[in-house]
Amino acid sequence: MSVPDYMQCAEDHQTLLVVVQAVGIVSEENFFRIYKRICSVSQLSVRDSQRALFIRYRHHYPPENNEWGDFQTHRKVVGLITITDCFSAKDWPQTFEKFHVQKEIYGSTLYDSRLFVFGLQGDVTEQPRPDVAFYPNYDDCDSVEKRIEDFIESLFIVLESKRLDRATDKSGDKIPLLCVPFEKKDFVGLDTDSRHYKKRCQGRMRKHVGDLCLQAGMLQDALVHYHMSVELLRSVNDFLWLGAALEGLCSASVISHYPGGTGGKTGTRRLQGGSLPSEAANRHRPGALTTNGINPDTSAEIGRAKNCLSPEDIIDKYKEAISYYSKYKNAGVIELEACVKAVRVLAIQKRGMEASEFLQNAVYINLRQLSEEEKIQRYSILSELYELIGFHRKSAFFKRVAAMQCVAPSISEPGWRACYKLLLETLPGYSLSLDPKDFNKGTHRGWAAVQMRLLHELVYASRRMGNPALSVRHLSFLLQTMLDFLSDQEKKDVTQSLENYTAKCPGTMEPITLPDGLTLPPVPFTKLPIVRCVKLLSLPTSLRPQKVKSLLGQTMSTKSPFIYSPIIAHSRGEERNKKIDFQWVQGDVCEVQLMVYNPMPFELRVENMGLLTSGVEFESLPAALSLPAESGLYPVTLVGVPQTTGMITVNGYHTTVFGVFSDCLLDNLPGVKTSGSTVEVIPALPRLQISTSLPRSAHSLQPSSGDEITTNVSVQLYNGETQQLVITLENIGLEPLEQLEVTSKLLTTKEKLSGDFLSWKLEETLSQFPLQPGKVATFTVNIKAKLDFSCQENLLQDLSDDGVSVSGFPLSSPFRQVVRTRVESRPTNASEGSKSGDLGHLKNHHPFGKHE
Repeated sequence: MSVPDYMQCAEDHQTLLVVVQAVGIVSEENFFRIYKRICSVSQLSVRDSQRALFIRYRHHYPPENNEWGDFQTHRKVVGLITITDCFSAKDWPQTFEKFHVQKEIYGSTLYDSRLFVFGLQGDVTEQPRPDVAFYPNYDDCDSVEKRIEDFIESLFIVLESKRLDRATDKSGDKIPLLCVPFEKKDFVGLDTDSRHYKKRCQGRMRKHVGDLCLQAGMLQDALVHYHMSVELLRSVNDFLWLGAALEGLCSASVISHYPGGTGGKTGTRRLQGGSLPSEAANRHRPGALTTNGINPDTSAEIGRAKNCLSPEDIIDKYKEAISYYSKYKNAGVIELEACVKAVRVLAIQKRGMEASEFLQNAVYINLRQLSEEEKIQRYSILSELYELIGFHRKSAFFKRVAAMQCVAPSISEPGWRACYKLLLETLPGYSLSLDPKDFNKGTHRGWAAVQMRLLHELVYASRRMGNPALSVRHLSFLLQTMLDFLSDQEKKDVTQSLENYTAKCPGTMEPITLPDGLTLPPVPFTKLPIVRCVKLLSLPTSLRPQKVKSLLGQTMSTKSPFIYSPIIAHSRGEERNKKIDFQWVQGDVCEVQLMVYNPMPFELRVENMGLLTSGVEFESLPAALSLPAESGLYPVTLVGVPQTTGMITVNGYHTTVFGVFSDCLLDNLPGVKTSGSTVEVIPALPRLQISTSLPRSAHSLQPSSGDEITTNVSVQLYNGETQQLVITLENIGLEPLEQLEVTSKLLTTKEKLSGDFLSWKLEETLSQFPLQPGKVATFTVNIKAKLDFSCQENLLQDLSDDGVSVSGFPLSSPFRQVVRTRVESRPTNASEGSKSGDLGHLKNHHPFGKHE
């Protein structure tokens, strides 16, 4: 026997093997439609008895394995079902002849056979035949399952007949010697009259009867026969068959202890109406049930405690049986399958370490020269068994070996798709996930060197499959998740490979769905560059919106008409904690500062870097960066223009690095410091540019408060002299300017002013309001020097232009304003109501520096 069945389990010893094959040309789809229906009838109960018959179906079975049917009867093909298409009566004789040819392959062991013919109609189909069933097509064949039940009944009748013949054989010295194929030449010329030879024959026959009892549903009888066989075979050192007897004993005990099975098979069909009459099995042999003196139905409890092995003894006997098999190089397949069966039992017993010993032994069993497909199957099954006992990394190792075997140099057409699929299945065993978010959770898990090797193999396999998008995704994943473990040279090599791939297929943020349904999530480059801090910046002072102040200088509240409310104050405090305490303005350029770091040993070029926002329509203005190698923290300012009003949230940023487009969300950036990411966008405000006719002062009389735009001009006057200051107002924004407020303030001086120091008239200027975008308005301020001094010939009076104030709109109602003129003076030798003091300041939010 040269072809192992890696799906073998202990309970298979109680099954009857039925082969289902196609005769002639039958489509694969139609064949497997019928094959699945046939396989659904896998268990049949015997009427008036607790016995059950189990069937194991195979659509391919090597005929040479059938030669080991005497050694272990579950390896013997006892039933054959063939499926064929026949559409013409003249083709029927040839089709039937093919059926007979197929039977001859397994003819020596077959109990019964059936032929299912599809498509044939006419007189031929009306002739009743017990071994042939005719169906008009594959859709109209409701009686398939019933035909299979009848077929199993016939198998049971033959099985029971053979069991009784063997169990009641009184030939004594004439017991035949059962042999395996390679033993036949060894027994030529032996003395058949010796006691040793007779014991060998008796021991082997007892073991054979035990197999038949197990298949016939007589578990306790099988245990008795196996025990007797072990004693006989041990006495004559018949090690190969002693191993088989011990394995049969283990299988019967496993079936007794674990009725649910060890192979993890589900969906067994237990037929209620498919029971067999106990008498029908013996119609061909009257009185056969009592010839051995034991009623099969009353023997169920005989020797249960004595003959059934304990769970621990089962494993010991498996070890002993395998040690006997290992003495014969021709029994490698038997030894390998026994190891697999033992592992499945140990997996149920949760004894993983002992199971690994059996698997390690299976790895080193030397079989004949296996084909590449057989090697792939062997390594895949070893992987599944290691997974079954909880050895996940060992399982991944053998699955990877199977993947490499799919593309071995000796294969003319390498199976890169199969290789890729197997490599994907190894990922959990190496603590790898294809979701980059899993690598943001705490410390790294697994061996990074092994993980990188596996990812490289995924990249190569996907490239050979002709799927460059997969290659880019896996290479991006490797660079993102394994960056901390890559050497400087490896970083250069990986990035160079990535650039070569993305030149043909740029990386995107779209998930990739594989044919088997697996979805590969996008891989954003959150480490290229690494972001440590994100800060939303307020607008420049010239653009910063200010609330309109009343004539008394108090901020006008738009929230409440009351002077003070502790409830409102408390709620506003909570609101400030949730959002940033400044505003952005619709249509103005807004800035977000990032502190970034380049971890690469070479210059990192970041293209198309911009902001990701939500809440309002936002135009991001992308930037391009060039960060030096291992730059340390480097400030980067990203800008954009909000197009609508409301609350805007900065969710992250997007980049293009090495040809891979990335959307990097702040929530996925570990260790990022941020003072808040939500800010209010208010409606657009007007912009005003101011200029004066006087020269600028070399020094400032009063420092700016920080929220005002000021400039200083100077003028030299003699006492009694008057000079005019022309102030030009230009609306350079897109909104009309509706409000103008001019005030004056007198700074403390040692000199005493008398009369009107500053005076102006706004009627003509206000007639031009609202001042439309692009329009210019002027007004004149008269400066009159009238001082009271006795020893000074002249006075150098520095004036500040922060006394003229043009206020922006209240934030709650930007387009409705009232023109107000405010006078603040300290009369000193001046009449009441005069406008005296320094020229006031102009408040606006346009980015100009000093105004003249």
